[in-house]
Amino acid sequence: MQRALDIGVAGTVLVVSAPVMGAVAVLVATRIGRPVLFRQPRPGLHGKPFTLVKFRTMRDVDERSGLVTDADRLTPLGRALRASSLDELPTMWNVLRGEMSLIGPRPLLMHYLDLYTPEQARRHLVRPGVTGLAQVSGRNAVDWEERLALDVWYVDHRSLALHARILVRTVLILLRRHGITAPGDSTMPQFTGSPRAGS
Repeated sequence: MQRALDIGVAGTVLVVSAPVMGAVAVLVATRIGRPVLFRQPRPGLHGKPFTLVKFRTMRDVDERSGLVTDADRLTPLGRALRASSLDELPTMWNVLRGEMSLIGPRPLLMHYLDLYTPEQARRHLVRPGVTGLAQVSGRNAVDWEERLALDVWYVDHRSLALHARILVRTVLILLRRHGITAPGDSTMPQFTGSPRAGS
């Protein structure tokens, strides 16, 4: 049932938002540069890599111009796209292909796989999601320990009722633009491992 919902919603969003995506693509190309789409390997179900697709929000790294950190590279347009989650629209292709679900733990970086505790790694027992419990509990303002714990809780308690609550809360958070960045960071600090990993 969840897969059928994923296909129906993702297909509808791609069709309805096509004019918006076209406009965003033009803005990204003229204000940030090409390529318009950001592609990066991310761990999917059981940690199997897939290519995540989003609209580009950052300029390329350029040490000569001082564009090195995320804060330097993130443009005003990029901030607006992230705040509104318009940068996520192309991710619906990942949902249609079955690499992601509408709801689930967010797909993080490949090199994080070696840093998780066995408990935290259980977040990969389900498909990653466009939105999820951690996102509606504070987005990037939630620290890593809590964020990963919420992902695992979702894995153990997922249901249609929980999915409905997450979808409603996602809409509310987007309207309020809450938790877009972590405190003191332009996006989210790197995960460096759990202090409990060696205990």
